[in-house]
Amino acid sequence: MTSVKEFRIAEAATPDSLGRGAFYFTDDYSVFDWGKMPDQIPEKGASLCAMGAFNFELLEANGIPTHYRGVVEDGETIALADATEPPREMAIDLTQVPDLPNDGRTYDYDAYHDAAGENYLIPLEIVFRNTVPIGSSLRRRTEPADHGLDFAEWPDEVVTLAEPIIEFSTKYEKGDRYLDTEEAAEIAGVADLDAIAHVARDVNRLVTEQAASAGLTHEDGKIECLYFDGEIRVADVVGTFDENRFSYDGQQLSKEVIRQYHKRTQPEWVEAVTEAKAEAKRRDIADWKSLCDVDPTPLSADVLTVAQHMYAAGTNAYIDRDLFAAPSLAEAVAAVRDL
Repeated sequence: MTSVKEFRIAEAATPDSLGRGAFYFTDDYSVFDWGKMPDQIPEKGASLCAMGAFNFELLEANGIPTHYRGVVEDGETIALADATEPPREMAIDLTQVPDLPNDGRTYDYDAYHDAAGENYLIPLEIVFRNTVPIGSSLRRRTEPADHGLDFAEWPDEVVTLAEPIIEFSTKYEKGDRYLDTEEAAEIAGVADLDAIAHVARDVNRLVTEQAASAGLTHEDGKIECLYFDGEIRVADVVGTFDENRFSYDGQQLSKEVIRQYHKRTQPEWVEAVTEAKAEAKRRDIADWKSLCDVDPTPLSADVLTVAQHMYAAGTNAYIDRDLFAAPSLAEAVAAVRDL
């Protein structure tokens, strides 16, 4: 179980073979790594499932292997184009995901790979950035020159990149962190890091092109991959409004809208989360959430409706199909601006 989708196993993976299973997309959402929030966004799960399925089919059509098998309707696995209603379940191939032992904030990746063999989920998130907005963590961690940019310091405006920046972060640590190339290669195991980065660039290019066809700007995103039979395959879910950040006419169109709304309306909770994460790091404790003494409160019905329409209208535009009964993308974005 993840914080926003359920994980179902029909046939477990073995060291020598992939298994079979499915994701069931709920309407739950998560911000600031909190996990399941106290309310739900209607149609969010189906929006993510449809957009993710569309992107997996786009990748497969362009020769990029994935773990996707189709969406599920009435118990049958079908292509998204054959779905008669917004899907909530996605059939996938399964790989092995061993336990990752830890002592505080020290994680034993050797044990993970000893158990995984050569059929495993690569314990990395691969991040691609097409822009560097104000407030991006990249500005705190690096200098423009580190990326070949001709700035003495980061400018007070969004930086649009000629070539995407690829970064690697941990996947299963309680407090995820960005990695240098050497540590990322070690954590990747037998999977080649350069090959993983190449896949990420191809995925980014295809999602960026598809977004542009819908009038959207693709700002950044991430993928996860599995390694099986010497091949890197894209896993988890790809190119949705939760995994990636898009904008429309300068307005953010992604989960970031909900994050920023919480920052404005529940600053005490956001500050408590930040302090708990910092305290956990000081104490070398993995479970930062146990140190947080403030809980988030539910959003109003009006805000949830705006979020619902953002996901549904954005998906309709991206997949070029009126799968959801939703306002136009322009109308949905106008409501987001008014939050």
